[in-house]
Amino acid sequence: MRKLTRLMVGAVTMAAAAALVAGSVTAASADPIGKTGKAVVPASYDIVGVGSDTTTYVFDQFAVNYNKTVKVHNAAHPFLYSWDALPKGASEPNKAFKITPKAGCTSIGRPDGSGAGLKTLDMNQLDRKTGHYCVDFGRSSSGRSTGTPTSGPDGVLYVTLAKDAITWAARSPKAGGTDAPATLNTAQLKSIFTCKVNNWSQVGGKPGAIKVYLPQAGSGTLSTWEKFMGIVPNGPVGSCVSQAPEENEGTYSGFNTKNAIAIYSIGAYVAQKYHEAACGGAKPTAKQNEFGCNLTGVLALGDISGKAPIIANKTNTNFPSSYFRTIYDIVRDVSPKGKAAAMAPALRPIFSRTGYLCSAAARPTIADYGFIPTPLCGSFS
Repeated sequence: MRKLTRLMVGAVTMAAAAALVAGSVTAASADPIGKTGKAVVPASYDIVGVGSDTTTYVFDQFAVNYNKTVKVHNAAHPFLYSWDALPKGASEPNKAFKITPKAGCTSIGRPDGSGAGLKTLDMNQLDRKTGHYCVDFGRSSSGRSTGTPTSGPDGVLYVTLAKDAITWAARSPKAGGTDAPATLNTAQLKSIFTCKVNNWSQVGGKPGAIKVYLPQAGSGTLSTWEKFMGIVPNGPVGSCVSQAPEENEGTYSGFNTKNAIAIYSIGAYVAQKYHEAACGGAKPTAKQNEFGCNLTGVLALGDISGKAPIIANKTNTNFPSSYFRTIYDIVRDVSPKGKAAAMAPALRPIFSRTGYLCSAAARPTIADYGFIPTPLCGSFS
């Protein structure tokens, strides 16, 4: 498969700069969850994914649910597993975080973000004994971009999973409030995230120097937001921007000011705020998601052009359409030259239009984790 040349430029630097996490979490840890709810080491023939933080927890749930449907676990009937973007308890990337994707594979840096998931898939690492790939799919919260392998032989397929939306976020009233106005329009947001406006009073807020925060390089949420803002994805960010925090987490200390602005997946916010237990070891209730916890921290989501991002504890489907996105899974295109694009037979029971992720059984899970089911699930490009 063609190797990516520029997708993850700067990712290593960002990971090193983010080494503010406690250094005790350094060894490889088998955090994929089995059907019993306990961590396991995937077999060489199992279907294993890495990548986007946005879909980390919904895939933990998919794995548990799907694996319960597999009656006999063997090479003809593999389990589904997914490595989280960060190890449990970590809130920032760290280059010391390692994983061993499957039994027999060598240790690699833990892929954190859509770009990292794609890059790891593209490495085509094989285990040392059976010749199985160590990573079978990448979780992605963004679509194709410049530099992404195309479909066709030696390429990849972007397989539709669901819909999501992104908005801006600032400190909530309960946490002390913000100098930002209650609503911003696209022109105002573009002026803020391109560093052309640097004070809230310039966009209808209270006087205060704006502090802009964006996720780490390689984040699908970052690249999608950059497209929304008319910024070249994976290009340099403005001088007013800090990329210290992990995406979709409002617990970063820099957010605890009246002047901060960040971005957040609305789906991830809905899941955390309304469907997940408090962080710190609280046990989920029967009505809460089994994975993840409420990491919204001090942040509240902002309106765009007077439209609220959340209504009745769900993503507002009438939110401005230009802020919606499709979330994907990336798989290898195994089609012969000149033939129609195709995914590997072992992946079809999971990712195809008739696979588990697109079934009626999976739709409640997609909704519980904050996303919007789509009839295009399983289609690919």
